[in-house]
Amino acid sequence: MQKLIVIAGPTAVGKSAVALHLAKKINGEIVSADSVQVYRGLDIGSAKPTAEERAQVPHHLLDIVDPEENYTVADFQRDATRAINDIHRRGKLPLLVGGTGLYIRALVRGFAFTEYGINKELRKKLQKIAASEGPEVLHAKLAKVDPQTAKKLHPNDLRRVIRALEVYLQSKTPISQQAENTPRRPVYDTISFCLTRPRPILYRRIEERVDAMIAAGLVEEVKQILAQGTSPQAKALQSLGYKQIVAFLQKQISLEEAIRLIKRDTRRFAKRQLTWFRKEEMIWLDLEQYRNLDEISEKISTYLQDIFPR
Repeated sequence: MQKLIVIAGPTAVGKSAVALHLAKKINGEIVSADSVQVYRGLDIGSAKPTAEERAQVPHHLLDIVDPEENYTVADFQRDATRAINDIHRRGKLPLLVGGTGLYIRALVRGFAFTEYGINKELRKKLQKIAASEGPEVLHAKLAKVDPQTAKKLHPNDLRRVIRALEVYLQSKTPISQQAENTPRRPVYDTISFCLTRPRPILYRRIEERVDAMIAAGLVEEVKQILAQGTSPQAKALQSLGYKQIVAFLQKQISLEEAIRLIKRDTRRFAKRQLTWFRKEEMIWLDLEQYRNLDEISEKISTYLQDIFPR
């Protein structure tokens, strides 16, 4: 079974620095598990590794889709699997690094996804129904053909309601009866670490990061993405940080309010990430207990030697 090292944790905790240092120490390569870093041009707001950092250690699954594209968990699982296989073929160790918990879970637990992809014509038809008749109409249609899934979804969760209807209308089988989002036997020998810090310190780091992003040109980055023809409603621009700057550029809120909302929503997001990772099998490391990256990497390496003897 192939070996896989997971470095997870909340936003702004310091995952990238630890992973980069560790990868150089153990001859590893980094596979990003970040749902925003996959998008080209979304660099500052996603805290994407710099060109200098990428030159030190190979990184995978960065800048692989345009902002207008819809990148799914199933897409990530497929692409990450290919990257991990490639890394192993070259005799190196893959480090899965990021804070998108569903990406990590889908890969580590080997989720099976339905074979039915996006049917653009069908999706447009369903979206038109929702726009003209209301989301409740689609939810009622779903309740008739797949009551189990409908019971789990709020009528306003339009994206998932439409997806469930897409699967049913193409396969004639309710998504609840299919293998989607159910685990298969894990395909990797995995050791997972969750990096953390005391909450006041983490929140301070979040605020400092947001200020640094603004200073680095986040507003100009969003302007450029929009100027390229990307819709403000594109999934990429609905992500944390970008959504608030779009609202500012559309004169819905002030820049000061956008910054305040980014900081608030990022703190809330970090809290949700920690809640998610507590449900996973992970070794937790408080980075405040270590003086530098050498100490942290040494601690992780000790775990690796015990579990992954080479």
